Amino acid sequence: MEHSLQGKRVAILLTDGFEQVEMTGPREALEKAGARTELVSTRSGKVRGWNHTTPADEFQVDRTFDSTRMDDYDALLLPGGVVNADTIRTDEMAQELVRDAARANKTIAVICHGGWLLVSADLVKGKRMTSWPSLVDDLKNAGAEWVDEQVVVDGHLISSRKPDDIPAFSEALIKALAA
Repeated sequence: MEHSLQGKRVAILLTDGFEQVEMTGPREALEKAGARTELVSTRSGKVRGWNHTTPADEFQVDRTFDSTRMDDYDALLLPGGVVNADTIRTDEMAQELVRDAARANKTIAVICHGGWLLVSADLVKGKRMTSWPSLVDDLKNAGAEWVDEQVVVDGHLISSRKPDDIPAFSEALIKALAA
């Protein structure tokens, strides 16, 4: 199914140590569908992706958290990666960006360990979602209903488990933005 996302903008929130394919796979699918994506991080310059536990490529940051307004975007994409997720979850500006997105009913798409930011921002209570298995206790303790499914859509929240789920995750994100 073809969707045109012309005019749609997606902010990808990340820090060093993000799981590279969890950013590049959905980003490529979004851009192929016509959306514009921007990498948003704690500081300007470059961020480094990882392939599991091995440092990988560097990517140019488009904006910093403090210069980003959710009014400028249609959706947020939160890739995982343990190092990235553990760092970004404690960043007050990143927490406020996801809260702003939630208040504005913008699509928030999260994969793997990316859900930690939503836990820290207090946005998962009453939500049905999935994640990498090591987040089960964190999500349940924060009030989410955790399920082991490839992709879960609960309102404006789209969640997925792991890199193998990227095609289905990307499809769900594109469908939500095209609606």
